[in-house]
Amino acid sequence: MTPEETVDYNIKVAWHAISRMYNTQAAKHDITTSIGFVLLNIDQELGTPATKIAPLLGLETRSLTRILRSMEEKGLIYKQADTQDKRSVRIFLTEEGLRKKEVSRQTVRHFNQKVREKIPQAQLDVMFKVVGQITGMIEGKTLFDDFKLKPLRSESAA
Repeated sequence: MTPEETVDYNIKVAWHAISRMYNTQAAKHDITTSIGFVLLNIDQELGTPATKIAPLLGLETRSLTRILRSMEEKGLIYKQADTQDKRSVRIFLTEEGLRKKEVSRQTVRHFNQKVREKIPQAQLDVMFKVVGQITGMIEGKTLFDDFKLKPLRSESAA
């Protein structure tokens, strides 16, 4: 099987192309794709608990911590103790953060609009269904339950 024939290769290539495209656009506004996605997931009025952001984006907590530090240094966010749970921290957007969130929102909408102009909804529906099924298989954590490595050719000859 060539890489081009594998499911994971095609998903990876598509995501890397999308990520590069978003990073090119984000760089014009002094942010990154990761920062843009975090901005899009922060509630403008109520803020968002820091602990809720990483799972929304599929990020590790360590990665999110670095991104949030960078966003704070850029003046895009500020942290505030949760009024209900003093142990929890909520992330809020600054005025600059709101501007960059709008840049991110428009960029994502433009990309999706252009894709939808070229690819029929029926094909997108199939893609969404397939990607959802793949994600479900992976998140079910049973994908490799019956997996056993086959002996290498040199081992089987011995």
